[in-house]
Amino acid sequence: MFDFLYELTGLNFFSYITVRAGFSFFIAFLMTMIAMPRFIAWARAKNANQPIYDLAPQSHQKKGKTPTMGGLVFISATILASLICVRLDNVYAIVSLLGLGLFCMVGFYDDYGKIVGGKNQSGLSARLKMLFLILVAGALCVILYFKSDLGADVYLPFYKNPVINLEIFAIVFWILVIIASANAVNLTDGLDGLATMPSIFSLASLSIFAYLSGNAVLANYLLLPKIAGLGEVVVITAALIGALLGFLWYNCYPAEVFMGDSGSLSLGGFIGLLGVMSKNEILLIIVGFVFVMETLSVILQVGSFKIFKKRIFLMAPIHHHFEMKGWVENKIIIRFWTIALLANLLALTAIKLR
Repeated sequence: MFDFLYELTGLNFFSYITVRAGFSFFIAFLMTMIAMPRFIAWARAKNANQPIYDLAPQSHQKKGKTPTMGGLVFISATILASLICVRLDNVYAIVSLLGLGLFCMVGFYDDYGKIVGGKNQSGLSARLKMLFLILVAGALCVILYFKSDLGADVYLPFYKNPVINLEIFAIVFWILVIIASANAVNLTDGLDGLATMPSIFSLASLSIFAYLSGNAVLANYLLLPKIAGLGEVVVITAALIGALLGFLWYNCYPAEVFMGDSGSLSLGGFIGLLGVMSKNEILLIIVGFVFVMETLSVILQVGSFKIFKKRIFLMAPIHHHFEMKGWVENKIIIRFWTIALLANLLALTAIKLR
């Protein structure tokens, strides 16, 4: 659409990434704000509610009638807004949109199974879900490796030169990064709005890196990897941030709707994909620190119980541990948001400190 406006008016204004990103942000935000109340009403009428895990803290049992699959709305709004504003001759934009759509489909299939079965365990089995995630991530990574100029170099945070070139094995590395990110966000999505704001912070940080790497002059000045055309994904990330803010209006405590796996797997997968495309696979540990913290708590809990028959935390993921210690839900959410903000501010210093 914006290419048409540029050709029609001759105004260079419509060709700027920052301008199109601004439009995509507000279009996605408004779409989500308008569509979400209607989706919530429909979901309540159809009893499309979030099944609550039996072992979850007692305070969660009252959330059993909260509609789920809100991710369908904000991902759809993101894709529609992006299609209006983004250049579709850009491989990074195409891969990003494919990733959002395909991860959302996997999540929807899982959500639908839970709703129909009436139990949290009724969705996709862990093996089947992992298989689907590997297939989606694998397809995206193959496209990036063979159809883009991304290259196979791996960079460390705060260091200007690549440390290794993985060649064809970069595909395997990228798949692991994307799947780990998808599952980490999925684990974090356990309290009202808990995963939403850290996702916004992560998207904003990675968008800055993508924009700078896509600009040859800025990338050269800041000693960042130069990736021609990567800046175009900022239009999509801006749309997703706008859609997430619209979703947060209804998802903040006490939540009127949950994002479900259709939202959390899409968010996590896209954040991982953005980390891969911006050459920040390792920096994702800082950018997504809250997600890493939640995932590590589960790994440590399971490992400790299997090896020593003892639990480290009262309950995992770690946000449930603090619930069991008596912290009110809103306090946990705000404190985790604060940690996410501080971690992303630290990550952004890697732009200059290299």
